[in-house]
Order: sequence, then C-alpha cells, then structure tokens
Amino acid sequence: MSLTKSDRRQRIRFRIRKIVSGTAAKPRLSVFRSNKEIYAQLIDDVNGVTLAAASSREKGVNKGTNVEVAGAVGKLIAEKALKAGVDTVTFDRGGYLYHGRIKSLAEGAREAGLKF
Repeated sequence: MSLTKSDRRQRIRFRIRKIVSGTAAKPRLSVFRSNKEIYAQLIDDVNGVTLAAASSREKGVNKGTNVEVAGAVGKLIAEKALKAGVDTVTFDRGGYLYHGRIKSLAEGAREAGLKF
C-alpha cells in the first residue's frame, strides 16, 4: 500500500499533534503551506482559540522569493504575538519537513523575538 503525498503528510501531522499542544501561556505556532501562500497561527488548544494569525496575503508582506516571504510572515506573527503578550511558543510544522519555507518562517519568528 502506497500513500499519497497528502496522506503521508496527514499521518505525520497527527503524530506531531499527539505531542504538541498549546496553552494560553505557551500557544502552538501552527504553519500551513499551500503552493502559493504560507499561513501561521498562534493557537491556544486548551480554550480552542486563535490568538494571532499572519499570512503572505496580508498587505504588510513584501513580495519576493517564497523563502523571503515566509521569513517576513515569521516576523509578522512574532510581532503580533509580542503585542498579544506572548513570547514563548511551541512550533507545529504541520507535517512539513523543517526545510525551506517552514525553516525560514521559524527563523524569522525567532529573529523578531519569539522563543521556541
């Protein structure tokens, strides 16, 4: 039995979600990557609330290569998190490899002051 690419990602995602969970003090930084855009959310899983969200579709994000845009989204989510009073998060890569756009987003968030 061979899994499709999306089935494989879902399996990895569920395996990660068994371990990674967010609280109000330390929310989960969840990343979704489509072919065209990249999205990030800070989620409090205890209360089921999204604390902050950022994406490459927002006006403040400059256009460039996909990796540069992902870094800018990381900085944007970090700024919104710090404004909401959050400085520590747990990173949820959403079943994607920690490479390329995902890595760039994480590094951008770290540069802007988030700890994880």
